[in-house]
Amino acid sequence: MRQWPKSLLNHIYAHRGYHDKPQIPENSLPAFRRAIERGWGAELDVHLLSDGTLAVFHDSDLQRCTGAKGNIEDLNVRSLKELRLEGTDNSIPLFDEVLELFEESGCPLIIELKAANNNHKALAREVCLRLDSYRGDFCLESFDFRVILEIRRFRPEFIRGQLAQNYFRSKENISGLLTLALTGLWSNVLTRPDFIAYKFSDRNEKHVRKAVDKKGLKEVSWTIRTREDFDRAIKWGCIPIFEKFDPEENEI
Repeated sequence: MRQWPKSLLNHIYAHRGYHDKPQIPENSLPAFRRAIERGWGAELDVHLLSDGTLAVFHDSDLQRCTGAKGNIEDLNVRSLKELRLEGTDNSIPLFDEVLELFEESGCPLIIELKAANNNHKALAREVCLRLDSYRGDFCLESFDFRVILEIRRFRPEFIRGQLAQNYFRSKENISGLLTLALTGLWSNVLTRPDFIAYKFSDRNEKHVRKAVDKKGLKEVSWTIRTREDFDRAIKWGCIPIFEKFDPEENEI
């Protein structure tokens, strides 16, 4: 198994930064600064814009977080910066802006790649090329196994992970066979991930336990929203991604 940087293993990760809505939006520079101030790592989401720029934002659809119509992949950097996050003065950050914050902080990143419109190859390559010169610790993950496969081909030395959940419970609008394949981590035979980032409430699925307990893959757990679940994740050796509470308050 590949050797992980200790920084990645010894940190906890604020989901989309340590946001505090409505004042501090998710995936905003203030949310990332707030995580750094506490010495935490952060999880974030990256999209590829129409002009090749990389931006940090969760949804493809702009409506929920900006009130605008359309998809982020159709924007260029100029139109991106005209939008504001969740009624605040904060704009959608560029990937470069977030990396600049974290590079000298000693706080690591879990970077989720958000593919859309079959741009998985271009997205994976642009992210990897940008990270070639990045001096901080990071790992990469995606729900789209094609992204993980592309990372394996292009930058096999980068730590990569497969995001997944029990899709039978989540009721995504996908075919039965694809539901079975994604839930069961069938793509692992091709992508050879270093870790599995599985929904915490679904972690006892047999295919997750086989990958983690028998094959030795690291386990990342998302998204943890209570202190009780956080303590369980730590006890079970998971790397936690959390939000909506401070896990360091009232530590025993």
